[in-house]
Amino acid sequence: RETRGGLLSLLLYKMLGFLKRPVVVTADINLNIVALTGVGLLSRLWRLSYPRAVVFDEVYYGQYISFYMNRVFFLDDSGPPFGHMLLALGGYLGGFDGNFLWNRIGAEYTSNVPVWALRLLPALTGALSVPMGYQIVSELRFSHCAAMGAALLLLIENALITQSRLMLLESPLIFFNLLAVLSYLKFFNSQKQSPFCLRWWFWLMLTGVACACAVGVKYMGVFTYLLVLGVAGVHAWHLIGDRTLSNVCVFCHLLARAVALVVTPVVLYLLFFYVHLTLLYRSGPHDQIMSSAFQASLEGGLARITQGQPLEVAFGSQVTLRNVFGKPLPCWLHSHQNTYPMIYENGRGSSHQQQVTCYPFKDINNWWVIKDPGRHQLVVSNPPRPVQHGDVVQLVHGMTTRLLNTHDVAAPLSPHAQEVSCYIDYNISMPAQNLWRLDIVNRQSDKDTWKTILSTVRFVHLNTSAVLKLSGAHLPDWGFRQLEVVGEKLSPGHHESMAWNVEEHRYGTSQEQRDRELELHTPTQVDISRNLSFMARFSELQWRMLTLRSEDAEHKYSSTPLEWVMLDTNIAYWLHPQTSAQIHLLGNIVIWASASLATAAYTLLFLWYLLRRRRGIHDLPEDMWLRWALAGTLCAGGWALNYLPFFLMEKTLFLYHYLPALTFQLLLLPPVLQHVSDHLCRTRLQRSVFSALVIAWYSAACHVSNMLRPLTYGDRALSPGELLALRWKDSWDILIRKS
Repeated sequence: RETRGGLLSLLLYKMLGFLKRPVVVTADINLNIVALTGVGLLSRLWRLSYPRAVVFDEVYYGQYISFYMNRVFFLDDSGPPFGHMLLALGGYLGGFDGNFLWNRIGAEYTSNVPVWALRLLPALTGALSVPMGYQIVSELRFSHCAAMGAALLLLIENALITQSRLMLLESPLIFFNLLAVLSYLKFFNSQKQSPFCLRWWFWLMLTGVACACAVGVKYMGVFTYLLVLGVAGVHAWHLIGDRTLSNVCVFCHLLARAVALVVTPVVLYLLFFYVHLTLLYRSGPHDQIMSSAFQASLEGGLARITQGQPLEVAFGSQVTLRNVFGKPLPCWLHSHQNTYPMIYENGRGSSHQQQVTCYPFKDINNWWVIKDPGRHQLVVSNPPRPVQHGDVVQLVHGMTTRLLNTHDVAAPLSPHAQEVSCYIDYNISMPAQNLWRLDIVNRQSDKDTWKTILSTVRFVHLNTSAVLKLSGAHLPDWGFRQLEVVGEKLSPGHHESMAWNVEEHRYGTSQEQRDRELELHTPTQVDISRNLSFMARFSELQWRMLTLRSEDAEHKYSSTPLEWVMLDTNIAYWLHPQTSAQIHLLGNIVIWASASLATAAYTLLFLWYLLRRRRGIHDLPEDMWLRWALAGTLCAGGWALNYLPFFLMEKTLFLYHYLPALTFQLLLLPPVLQHVSDHLCRTRLQRSVFSALVIAWYSAACHVSNMLRPLTYGDRALSPGELLALRWKDSWDILIRKS
């Protein structure tokens, strides 16, 4: 007991002694980063809600935000949904109800639109890119002055300011690009000190998260992701060759990088789509681009029509058949009482049978009955007899009771293919050829049953082996401009224009034609759910986004990649309805030209040092050479990967596509200037003169930034003379109102 009492007294004495001493928390705060963050926020957030009007591409992104607010499905082929969700988050936080008609640029926002909140996230990402530029150059082990120079260039660059103050996605893309590079550099520098520590893991995982976010904002983010993967791959290769590390340690290093830089981005990318599809559960204007199965998974629209349909197609089923290809328009197999003309305009003859087309609208004439050739009944038996892969069927047009037919007669617009018609017996000794073999394309086995919506099928004509196909050609006026359907000889391979799926389906119960016509107008009753899995919806949506190409018309402000480098073009974003105040996407020409020169200078210097090193001449110490090479790989490589691919793209391009590449150039410019001062200026006098030139150059860049400020913020009306004075290039489109 005495021993226990002594220990307790000692413990109490130590606790009292601890309480007598003050508790001290030491914080390491870089005031440069704090100051840069502050001025970055000031430059991007100042009068953020001005103008209260739709500015350029806000007309598109605003529509998507409204869709999110109303939970309506949409498809945007410009990129994955993460960037759109970020913009919608601003609207959600601002209390936006989604009720605004985004119909034209310049439209005044109504009072229910929280303009400040909608523009907030792009502005924050643009502001935070400024201190990140400072940290990236610092992590590359360049001087404080070089790091400050990079940050200040990002701060005053007019095009970056303009783009970050609007409801657009370039600023979030640039932010996540820089975050990925910065996180990897911090991870790489931690690797030298204490691998596998908490800090090491944090920066490695954040690199993968930032890469996923960059790709999730816009597909352009994949260029920076590939850059980081490439640098990480080279460093991993050096790790494998490090004989001081055990095999187990090397394996752990490689596994950690694979999990963080490959698995994590893939999981996050899927998560973006999962949230996107969870939020957008209602039918919308882009439904028809998607398959019938996808449409049926949405609330309203096709889901309302198809709810309660039988799952298995049986003999006697009444169905509508949608072509899977959906080009040039989504359409359904259709027929009507009109016949093909006896003689076409080119003098060719036809069968003069009932027309069969593909019609891009819902119509009662889109209904067909699946008939058993061995029976006369057009109703479903009890129990139903499901149609299986390989079964022979006849397709009876519901409203005219004519049978789908093809024969050795040239199609109207595709003479290499057979005409498809509905057979009418004119007693002209032409036997009916109306038997079709069902081929389920996506079957799991040869015993698969034909299923509503889920099965993709082909109809192979039994007599001629021709396949029912959508040619896509528009018929003349006699065919009501509907799409041509043909029979084409079966060839190796599969094309979606030959594939069909049942979209609407009911079990027929009326044998008489009049009763059947009434039945086709009534809704179905049986309730069978057919929701697609997430992976099935993700796969289809991703494929549509990658393959869908909108008709890109030439835009007034479109430009080519060659015009970007020297800033030969601009974009007029907004013009005040009464005054000459206006906003332009227009960069600081001093900074743009200097950035291009710095990139060229770095490339030449790098090649020069590389050749001399090959000859055994080491102009730079090894650690300095590695630092120089890493800076060029990340900055010059980042510029090249974010710029050169645009020469291969067949799409309408704009100046803002160059901004991610420009950002990497701005990070490279100060290190090049430091290198010239430290290694190419031999004497103190040369360094002093060069420093004076750098100060004069930066002063000129600040002066130009201030001159272009009215066109950056659009908050001041300029006279015609002032506007003309700012038109430094004839190719710049500065708007001047006629008095």
